[in-house]
Amino acid sequence: MFRKILIANRGEIALRVLRACREMGIRSVVVYSEADRDSLPVRLADESYCIGPAAPAGSYLNMASIVGVARLCRADAIHPGYGFLAENAAFAEMCAEAGIVFIGPPAEVLRKTGDKARAREVMVQAGVPVVPGTPGTVSNPEEAVRLAAEIGYPVMVKAACGGGGRGMRVAHGEADLRRALRAAGAEAEHAFGSGAVYLEKYLEEPRHVEVQILADNHGHMIHLGERDCSIQRRNQKLLEEAPSVAVTPELRQRLGETALAAARAVGYRNAGTVEFLLDKQRNFYFIEINARIQVEHPVTELVTGIDLVKEQIRLAAGEPLGRRQEDVELRGWAIECRINAEDPARNFLPCPGQITNYLPPGGPGVRVDSALYAGYQVLPYYDSLLGKVAVWGATREEAISRMQRALEEYIIQGVATTIPFHLRVIENAFFRRGEVYTNFIQRRILAQPELALR
Repeated sequence: MFRKILIANRGEIALRVLRACREMGIRSVVVYSEADRDSLPVRLADESYCIGPAAPAGSYLNMASIVGVARLCRADAIHPGYGFLAENAAFAEMCAEAGIVFIGPPAEVLRKTGDKARAREVMVQAGVPVVPGTPGTVSNPEEAVRLAAEIGYPVMVKAACGGGGRGMRVAHGEADLRRALRAAGAEAEHAFGSGAVYLEKYLEEPRHVEVQILADNHGHMIHLGERDCSIQRRNQKLLEEAPSVAVTPELRQRLGETALAAARAVGYRNAGTVEFLLDKQRNFYFIEINARIQVEHPVTELVTGIDLVKEQIRLAAGEPLGRRQEDVELRGWAIECRINAEDPARNFLPCPGQITNYLPPGGPGVRVDSALYAGYQVLPYYDSLLGKVAVWGATREEAISRMQRALEEYIIQGVATTIPFHLRVIENAFFRRGEVYTNFIQRRILAQPELALR
């Protein structure tokens, strides 16, 4: 097992990994930007090192500085969390060359999964169902127009690299498509350094369902059931639950087996997520593999009792999976709400500022993953995520009631947050019946402006 792990991230995920290290008896090292000097991960780590200015390019994306610190402090491994360098093949390669273990898949797997168009091709060859679309990236607008006509409108323009909902646009006709190509390509170029895009058939009102997998270095893989991530705004997840109300035991088995087939097709190792779209006829289609820990991993932990971050560390250290597929049991229901520093009443405008009062919820079945405290400065340089509230209940109904109670208890003052928005979702009759699709927010929440956010 590792003696010391460097955590190449910030905020709640850095704190989450730090706590796992402490429970495993592993020393933790946190690297931080000048702006994060007073953060909880820095305060709680065994060692901490400033690696650059607030701007991520000079700090959390500075691969040479991070690897340099790891060598300086003699860390055995680097945990990248999510975002930043978590799916960067060049960074994984740099770690390997320095003799440091990258806690995640190897560089060759990251290259296969990081290019979404290439991953589609691999899945087609492996017999994994994919959404009808282009065989690879589209090289020019005229080719895109021709291929879109063959696929049939509406189509989705998607960035070949990256994720998080960026570089995605829906087109309902040729004029739409030309605009979408320009917008998605420009956004992808800015966010990921590549403007390459491909086309997929846009499915009407699908669910977004993903399967958590674990794979060791000895050829063994298991899945941990599904999460339903259909509550999204602009293709970014806001609320997740496990399991999904739309998935039967038989469908869960097929989804799990298909997810493992997809993982084997790319030689996957460590923890990861295989994402699917599920239509109303319960046909499912591969979207992508997220080769990292997910923001929404707590809901899977709550229904399985398996600590995914500790599993990541064990698997990266070369340990075999300690359980078989038949050992995995889903118990109860879990829901997670992402709490962002955004104002829902002003089109989710980001709201940096100082936290003047902070009181997280508690009680049975409530978990809060956050690095906030009273006096903390929410910075404008990074993602607006403040933390996550996750709850567990014996039934979905109990989990919903518990989440409502937790959100009503949660006090964050000094900045606007998405807590009022989540309360509207939780109270919505369609959500309570489990009638959720990827356009739920547009149809059931934002289309009803008369329902004021409290």
